[in-house]
Amino acid sequence: MPQPRVLCVTGPTACGKTEFGVLLARAWGGEVVSVDSMQIYRGMSIGTAAPTPEETAGIPHHMVGVADPRESWSAARFVQEADRCVQDILSRGKLPVLVGGTGLYLDALIAGRTFAPGSAGGAVRAQLERALETGGIEPLLDELRRVDPESARRLHPADRKRILRALEVYRETGKPISQHNRETRALPGRYAPIRFGLTFRDREEMKRRIGLRVDAMLAAGLLEEVRALAASGVPRDATALQAIGYKELLPVLDGTASLAEAAEEVKLRSRQYAKRQLTWLRRNGEIHWILREKGEDLRPALQIATEILTAQGLQ
Repeated sequence: MPQPRVLCVTGPTACGKTEFGVLLARAWGGEVVSVDSMQIYRGMSIGTAAPTPEETAGIPHHMVGVADPRESWSAARFVQEADRCVQDILSRGKLPVLVGGTGLYLDALIAGRTFAPGSAGGAVRAQLERALETGGIEPLLDELRRVDPESARRLHPADRKRILRALEVYRETGKPISQHNRETRALPGRYAPIRFGLTFRDREEMKRRIGLRVDAMLAAGLLEEVRALAASGVPRDATALQAIGYKELLPVLDGTASLAEAAEEVKLRSRQYAKRQLTWLRRNGEIHWILREKGEDLRPALQIATEILTAQGLQ
């Protein structure tokens, strides 16, 4: 049985993914599934650039504002919930259009990848975190070298979160996470994607757009959004409040930073994030990159995508 077709729109932050996804969905009878690790949280529409009713233009959008910001969704849970949306769209004869810049989530969703078991936040994780506090990372990294040398070689000592995760998986399952990942990659993909990547030809234009977006978010009430989340009881260390645009504004609420200082920090972190996104995405040779020119709208991009989709037999 052939794999179902899905369209993917990805790229760095502020490159126009939301608008382009809507254009593709409208042209090809599709519905959008957001693949963004932070747009899932309610009450965070401004800082995550979640699509507004005007921006969706009547195209159904899924996986936006579906989680309580007190929760911490794993990649595994995201993929499970997003896959239900994709299957529902397909069952109704529509074309899923996956839109977002969280590369790990997008790749896992397309592949139908399962994640290694292990209860993050459980007793084993608590033991590992206590060991980290008392003895530092080196003893844990030595243990990882013994039980999973492949992961130990790949992980930098500063990447404490993944080191703990790898040890957690091994202690709970007896199987190295590297073995699980290798077995999963060997399985055929769940979906047949046609991938489009949007970015600006001029990197300075991308930086300018990021700055304009942050200014627009602040003008739209981002600080008030952060204040409301904090006042509602969302813990400061919750995953939702670690998002760019939220973490940097918390000191403003505390009176330890000015809004101007926080705004510059958000712009810097956003530029750094865009660079990381491009680094991740450029490893994938399946992406059809569309380079936007300064000042141009998305009509040329839609024309390029239409030619590619027609050549690949999409009706």
